[in-house]
Amino acid sequence: MKSSKGLMITLSVIAVMWILHTASKNFMVDPSFSTFLSNKDIQLPNIDLWFVMIRMHIVLAIVALLTGPLGLSKRIRMKKPMLHRWNGRIYVLSILFNIIPGYYVSFYASGGFWSVTGFLVLNTCWFLTTMNGYRYIRKGQVKQHRDWVLRSFFLTFANLTIYIIVAIVHNGVGLPYGLSYTFAVWLAVILNLLLAELVIRKSSI
Repeated sequence: MKSSKGLMITLSVIAVMWILHTASKNFMVDPSFSTFLSNKDIQLPNIDLWFVMIRMHIVLAIVALLTGPLGLSKRIRMKKPMLHRWNGRIYVLSILFNIIPGYYVSFYASGGFWSVTGFLVLNTCWFLTTMNGYRYIRKGQVKQHRDWVLRSFFLTFANLTIYIIVAIVHNGVGLPYGLSYTFAVWLAVILNLLLAELVIRKSSI
């Protein structure tokens, strides 16, 4: 029980901190994405459409980060089941609606073919883990539902993982940005899913 509570507090704190960073950076400090775009090695065919898609992608990801910890809270699940269900619906919809903008921006990722492929894999895994979580709760299989939602929520943190890895590999080690970005995308998928599996096996959520 203590480990579950500690995990939820940790995930909630990380989610809030990342939301504050992402929102302030992309909507206040650099709303034109000038720093991000300066590192791109690909020409955007329609910059206005890209702006719409990336902003939708960010906002919907923030919604998923806000609702995720609430959905994993055992206290809310047991004492306020209606809140848990509605929160879960919002979480699922935020990821479902993120499919189009998520895939769109994936095709213009820095790093070329392997980076694009990595993001397509990441978005597909995010979608499938979420839908599996929804599918299992519709069948009344609570344990499987929680496990898949955990995998989904850990993938919601993939952008944070990418950010950290790029900072280390590009800024710290000095590898080219495109290569660092490609490496970070694939490693984020692997690491976040491995962390989810570790939590599933160790926690009593």
